[in-house]
Amino acid sequence: MADHFPSMKLRLGLAAYSLLWWAMMPVILLYLRRRARKDPLYNQHLGERFGHYKKTLQNPVWVHAVSLGEMRSATPLIRELLARGEKVITTHFTPAGRREAQREFSAEIAAGQVQVIWVPFEYGFTYRRFLRHFTPKYGLVMEIEIWPRMIMACRAHGTPLFMCNAQYPLKSFTKDTSGLELRASLLQGFAGGFVKSDGQRDRFAAVGMPNIHVTGELRFDQPIPQSHLDAAAKLQGALSKGRPTYTLTSVVEGEDDIYIRMIQQSPDAFFIYVPRAPERFDAVAQMLTDAGVRYARRSDILDSALKLTTDTPDIDVLLGDSMGEMYFYLGLCDRAIVGGGFVTKGAHNVIEPLALKKPVIVGPHIWTIEYPATEAIAAGVCAHVMTEDALQNTISAPPAINEKQISDFYTRHAGGVKRTIQAIDQVMGKPQD
Repeated sequence: MADHFPSMKLRLGLAAYSLLWWAMMPVILLYLRRRARKDPLYNQHLGERFGHYKKTLQNPVWVHAVSLGEMRSATPLIRELLARGEKVITTHFTPAGRREAQREFSAEIAAGQVQVIWVPFEYGFTYRRFLRHFTPKYGLVMEIEIWPRMIMACRAHGTPLFMCNAQYPLKSFTKDTSGLELRASLLQGFAGGFVKSDGQRDRFAAVGMPNIHVTGELRFDQPIPQSHLDAAAKLQGALSKGRPTYTLTSVVEGEDDIYIRMIQQSPDAFFIYVPRAPERFDAVAQMLTDAGVRYARRSDILDSALKLTTDTPDIDVLLGDSMGEMYFYLGLCDRAIVGGGFVTKGAHNVIEPLALKKPVIVGPHIWTIEYPATEAIAAGVCAHVMTEDALQNTISAPPAINEKQISDFYTRHAGGVKRTIQAIDQVMGKPQD
């Protein structure tokens, strides 16, 4: 860690940040209450956000996965940590991340090996309580989450905090290294970083992060539920009726009109439409209804075992109104269209479809998934479309991509869990196997 950390400029920034959080507390609580109207979990277990817990795992490894995507990337690493005899506590800010952890590790939670809680609010006292309760061996912050009070509290407590599966998108890097550079300077407060690529390492090093290790992308090692693939194989023909099939994954607000027009202009194709967040399920269903699209909701025609509960529906779209079943939805398709790329917030991950040897299509905004999307595009396994017309042309005449191309690409980028464990052992002073 840098000897000069934190600088006087950063100290002043942290003081202003703390005052802002205190001033905003009523607004934050109101935000949670309003979000709870659509998802009651937002307003449950509120004590955890203030550092109060009903039970405590002692000396666990702490994994912070703010939401669903981060939790999915953390899952294979957590599995390996558990296999090594560690206990794990996961913290989250959104219900999607928390539910994914509870679903994926339900047996381990029951066995007392995993505990799932909300991340504390950004106050020094909440993190002091958290760290005293759990005394984590070390913390792993998935992707790029920069929480000043989290960083400062871990330094004060002596808890090593690492950024894990980390990327520093160019847009964020450029913004952070302009002006006051306060956010960039906070990265010096981490004990180290396990980053996705050489390019990411260079960006983190440029802002002074210590102990940087290139470990790759953990999602390449995530487990694939065979039951989901088996269920998809049984249903694929019945739903698609032989038509080319596309799964739209993690579609976000602001791009539905583009995709619905695409569906309307593709009468010879079948689509699986999966919104990013559960609170959007009803809204998307209404959009499809208003557009005159023939569709059925997964919850209306499939049971918990992913078997049809009705006669085979005559539809053009299956609306994926469930969480934790993405591999089932991807198993149904020939190609995947990854959502988020037609809004400036950026696309979501391309790795899940590639894991199933499915070619991928992404929209223009891929800065959020620079690695591995750039490599996948270069390898010819991902089509990068810049306009709505280009998307429609790609659906009408998809490029030829074979499974070997995708398998070769996937194999070249796998192994992130092993490299991350080796890096953790190295920085924590554990002997290598």
